[in-house]
Amino acid sequence: MLLLFWILIILGILLVFVFFGYYNRFVLLGNRIDNSLAQINVQLKRRADLIPNLIEAVKGYMKHEKAAIKAVTDARKALVGAKGVEQKVEANKQLESALKTIFAIAEGYPDLKANTNFLELQRELTSTEDKIAYARQFYNDSILTYNNLCKTFPGVLFANLYGKKERKYLQITEAEKKNIDVKF
Repeated sequence: MLLLFWILIILGILLVFVFFGYYNRFVLLGNRIDNSLAQINVQLKRRADLIPNLIEAVKGYMKHEKAAIKAVTDARKALVGAKGVEQKVEANKQLESALKTIFAIAEGYPDLKANTNFLELQRELTSTEDKIAYARQFYNDSILTYNNLCKTFPGVLFANLYGKKERKYLQITEAEKKNIDVKF
């Protein structure tokens, strides 16, 4: 009888640890997702901060390409002012498209392509694009881990108990997957 009492006590303690353990896993994974989204925002801000310098380097060479310069400036403003993931993703698409146009137009200006400021800014933007891609991948990997915990047994029981729901991945639209046609 005393042995049964101690077994029940030990099982009760283990059960409490399991509940705490799963709760902590959900918290840690949620924090990882929030952090990875914040890292994406940091890189988007870094890119937005580089844009004015790029525009200044390009302005002198491409005076008659005002529409392209305006598109980049407007897209940057939209990205900086975006609230929430959906708006940031949309503004980011616009900025990527405008930057591709600027770099394609720059191909027609040999002096600009040789300008050290322009080349350095182009390298910085390329590096930032790589970091954004990595941050997106890390975000989606974190979502995968979280969603797996929410869907697999016994995590699904604890997810329901704690009110945890699956989270959405960052999606790439079909339009983003297509090559952009640059016309002069």
